[in-house]
Amino acid sequence: METPENEVFRDSIGTINSEGKRSWVFPKKPSGRFYKYRSYVSYFLLAFLLSAPFIKVNGNQFLLFNVLERKFNIFGFPFWPQDFHLLVISMITGVVFVILFTVVFGRIFCGWICPQTIFLEMVFRKIEYWIDGDRGKQIRLDKQPWNAEKIRKRLLKWFIFFVISFIIANVFLAYLIGGDVLISYITGNPFDNISTLIALLIFTSVFYFVFAWFREQVCIIACPYGRLQGVLLDNKTINVAYDYKRGEREQGRSKFKKNEDREALGKGDCIDCKQCVVVCPTGIDIRNGTQLECVNCTACIDECDHIMESINLPKGLIRYASEDNIVKKKPFQLTARMKGYSAVLFILTGILIGMLFLRNDVEATILRLPGQLYQHKENNIISNVYTYKVINKTSEDIEDISYKILSHKGKIELVSHSNFIVPKRGLAEGTLFIEINASALKGDKDKLEIGVFSGDKLIETTITNFLGPRSYK
Repeated sequence: METPENEVFRDSIGTINSEGKRSWVFPKKPSGRFYKYRSYVSYFLLAFLLSAPFIKVNGNQFLLFNVLERKFNIFGFPFWPQDFHLLVISMITGVVFVILFTVVFGRIFCGWICPQTIFLEMVFRKIEYWIDGDRGKQIRLDKQPWNAEKIRKRLLKWFIFFVISFIIANVFLAYLIGGDVLISYITGNPFDNISTLIALLIFTSVFYFVFAWFREQVCIIACPYGRLQGVLLDNKTINVAYDYKRGEREQGRSKFKKNEDREALGKGDCIDCKQCVVVCPTGIDIRNGTQLECVNCTACIDECDHIMESINLPKGLIRYASEDNIVKKKPFQLTARMKGYSAVLFILTGILIGMLFLRNDVEATILRLPGQLYQHKENNIISNVYTYKVINKTSEDIEDISYKILSHKGKIELVSHSNFIVPKRGLAEGTLFIEINASALKGDKDKLEIGVFSGDKLIETTITNFLGPRSYK
């Protein structure tokens, strides 16, 4: 007996044929309410992505990830290497949020928010539909010989793809080196910054390769999130799912016949039109269940709803649903695992918010100069030499900076000047001497509390060690 098509075990990805070669996907142009909503979300996110490196909040770039200079801005908040713990907490919070979101809603992030999907489906794919036509025309164009029409369409498409990839590479670079720096490079002579130009061309080539050729393989092969979902999903996770109970019934799928009562005959509502398959951007059959390649893009929902509406059957044969909802008709409810992730996320978010509010705008460090011993001066004065560093995380210069000892009687002398200025989003560093009378010391290694003042205003405190002779304990 021949095994029904929907029960064949699939042991390879949908974009690889029986010979192990790439099977190019020519998805039908999607349409419908979900596609319309996705388009609105995508346009908003595209506008945000393209403008974020050039938006300033209190003089700070809205988003900046300058790894080389170790400068990071998140939503206008600057993070320095000294704030690395905040960055780690932020990343852990983000990962827990993604895990919780996946446990509840499956891979919805991939279909609605992921930049890879947004650029591919809402930019490059739409240009392809405009130049090459819909699915049928694309297949015919691919098979036809290299005549004038095919060469013209291919060159036009490749040129536009390259231009868009170049724009994306520029924006990507703006996130790494800063929007202002990028604009200065663009308006200047490109050969004055050869290394930046080479990096820009490399990024352009990578983006062109991804969106012009690699495409859905990124989601299937390269993206670790697609693999992660396999251990996060369960029967209670809401996914784009095919209602096989309704679609198959006792007699399974069959072609549509006018005026027949399919439910009375035991036939499933699925008429095996395969429109959900041809519209899928990763080339899978959603009727085979939850699969690695599915990015929850909802194209199959829109297409199936359109077919059901045209043959006067209820919509929702393919819909957002969990396995328990399809089999047991159970409504969505929070599981113990979801509650656990929610509690962890709530705690991490609280910690992160608290740490952000407690973070100082100015950070100072004073460290003893390595390899230097204390000096014994006149009038029983003990002197130690230090290096200092003051970081200004604000968007304004901090003037008239000075140091004072708060825990002991003594004085601080800065080398070359008594007061200094810390520039906005910058740092000041130098050398200073701390002098304390030996009688005020409690041991050979005292903890000093030192205040950093801007004029008469205390803006930061720091702790350092002060060495003295053992005999003055």
